Amino acid sequence: MAMTPLPADAGDDPFNHTINTTPLVDVMLVLLIIFLITVPVVAQTIALELPKERNAPAQIRPEHVVISVDREGAVHWGLERLDGAAALLPRLRAAAAQQPQPEVHIRGDERVPWRAVERVHQACAQAGIEKVGYVTEPTAQGGRP
Repeated sequence: MAMTPLPADAGDDPFNHTINTTPLVDVMLVLLIIFLITVPVVAQTIALELPKERNAPAQIRPEHVVISVDREGAVHWGLERLDGAAALLPRLRAAAAQQPQPEVHIRGDERVPWRAVERVHQACAQAGIEKVGYVTEPTAQGGRP
């Protein structure tokens, strides 16, 4: 027994030229549900209270200690150049013994390697200085110096 196709009507087109959007809608709904479920899981973070930006320039007082690191990596106590990092630690210990303890402001040239500035900060920590800050240039309103 052979199957014979039915004769097509004169107005019927044998092919359906429309796009079936049902599978597309099904896939999109499944993807939407997956994204709605996974986004809250990805967005979870540890609750922290981050520090707020302050734009008020700090006033450097005479009792504050200003330590500068120039572009060659030389350390300066105020305007006096020190003979290496070994000369810095005794001065910082003497400053830490003062009551009230002075603040230490570290000024580093922008072209000096960070390691040179970090050595000054480590010396402050070794001496027991409680308040250490970094002096920077104020930025313009757009966020660029």
